[in-house]
Amino acid sequence: MHQLQEQFQEQWDRFTRWWIDLHFTTTQRRTLGAIAGALIALSLFIVLSGKSEEVVAESVAPTQMVAPALVIDVTGEVVSPGVYELPAGSRVIDAIKAAGGARPKAALSDLNLARVIKDGEQIYVDLISTTGARVHAGTKASAPRGPININRATASDLDSLDGIGPVIAKRIIAFRTTNGPFTAIEDLLKVSGIGDAKFAQFKEKIRV
Repeated sequence: MHQLQEQFQEQWDRFTRWWIDLHFTTTQRRTLGAIAGALIALSLFIVLSGKSEEVVAESVAPTQMVAPALVIDVTGEVVSPGVYELPAGSRVIDAIKAAGGARPKAALSDLNLARVIKDGEQIYVDLISTTGARVHAGTKASAPRGPININRATASDLDSLDGIGPVIAKRIIAFRTTNGPFTAIEDLLKVSGIGDAKFAQFKEKIRV
């Protein structure tokens, strides 16, 4: 404390000598002193009266990514066939519900209701006849005429093709149920038991 007082006194003595040595008139010294005093008083006023303002950061709402919608064609044995828009990640059962649900004679057991559907897909719900034989809605149980739609064909429809027996027909149905509709007839080559030679036997009689 004593050392601090000595330093202050030393600085004050230096300022006093500097002030005396100034070649100013008395009036000039008084004016300079008044200006210095005003500046010191203004500085003290700013320091003592200044208030720190808390800066409140504006909350920014997080950007939400909206999953793209799926456009699905639901047809066959449903209450209201048509094209519906469903959220991404929807499943076959969701598409059927969007179409008003399945009709009483719909062959739902032939569909994988838990399968995740893709944009642009068609969900076709087949009809079960009163005799228990599964047939297409609006058609007879007789053998189909013209190219067979492999996405709607029954096991008996597929069995009618050259080179396709009951076993491979069931494999095609199982593959379609698990992976969804075929996008091209060449997708049948992914089914076990169907090679290029066998595919060539019936490729002119099928379509998607």
